[in-house]
Amino acid sequence: MKNEFKKGFYFKTYEAPFQSPFEKLFGIFKELITHTSGDFDEAIDWLRELDKEYKLTDENYTIDDFIEDLKKKGYIKDEAKEDGTSGFGITAKTERAIRQQALDQIFGNLKRAGSGNHKTKHAGNGDEHTGEFREFNFGDGLERISLTESLRNAQINNGVESFMLTENDLVVEETQFKAQMSTVLMIDISHSMILYGEDRITPAKKVAMALAELITTRYPKDTLDILVFGNDAWTIPIKDLPYLQVGPYHTNTVAGLQLAMDILRRKRNTNKQIFMITDGKPSCVRERDGSYYMNSNGLDDYIVDKCYTQAQQARKLHIPITTFMIANDPYLQRFVNHFTEANQGKAFYTGIKGLGEMIFEDYETNRKKRVK
Repeated sequence: MKNEFKKGFYFKTYEAPFQSPFEKLFGIFKELITHTSGDFDEAIDWLRELDKEYKLTDENYTIDDFIEDLKKKGYIKDEAKEDGTSGFGITAKTERAIRQQALDQIFGNLKRAGSGNHKTKHAGNGDEHTGEFREFNFGDGLERISLTESLRNAQINNGVESFMLTENDLVVEETQFKAQMSTVLMIDISHSMILYGEDRITPAKKVAMALAELITTRYPKDTLDILVFGNDAWTIPIKDLPYLQVGPYHTNTVAGLQLAMDILRRKRNTNKQIFMITDGKPSCVRERDGSYYMNSNGLDDYIVDKCYTQAQQARKLHIPITTFMIANDPYLQRFVNHFTEANQGKAFYTGIKGLGEMIFEDYETNRKKRVK
């Protein structure tokens, strides 16, 4: 009797993939070092507390063994602290591992493929084949000639016995023009990002790290600049993201937008965009004499009008602004609505949960469009 193979589903108890003691602790350590803004000692203190509660280690592999492995593998290094004592600090290798973990957490379903450019609906010089053919024209590169289709034309036009290939037989395959995208990510570091019992800065850091890792690995021809804004605005390098902290700042949205547009003006890419993550209302502007005008009581018309002016200026420069408002106050939502209308951009009202996925989806959507 022949064996019969039946199709269907087989269910069994979930078995977690094998991880060494180091790998188990390293995943937790990367999460803790992000929350502590790169403070190694504080992260290890937290890890020891978790070990006491959840029995993460045993007598065969302790937290001290883990620290020794971190050093051997190049994840930490000896460094002097501000008080003059010696200690450990994380290395560039750890910074990269943190960014990769953020990418895996937020964009875990992302398929890595393609050459890293942004597709548009416009045909042109590119390397994404469309499957459509046209006659060879003077100036077309030889590498674009479709040999199979050209030889087929030669056989049809000239016959097999007197086979010859002429310029009239040549066809080229259309390719998709791929746009490049320049993005500025603005992160609010005003004091409210850690108030009200909610840590909002850590998820914002994770989003920035994941976006940076996404662009550098999948879209290397794109550019990403990251700036933070409190009383003022300034750029930070990607490598400093794990160490980002909030300050006792107000929210100078105008300064952030001005700096973002200054950065994008210098980019040669046609497609440009601004992503802004904020949880509060604009409450500060810097005057021409260098002084600061601040008002945290409600929405100040003077400050708000300057924000609207910047939104309109960005629109004139064809720079759409996507605002991710991680607050639920109705009056703040009305401000964001007017701000978005002035720029003709987009706005998302969200909490911390799902922030990364929303930014990724918007980035992926924008990369498929060509900004006019």
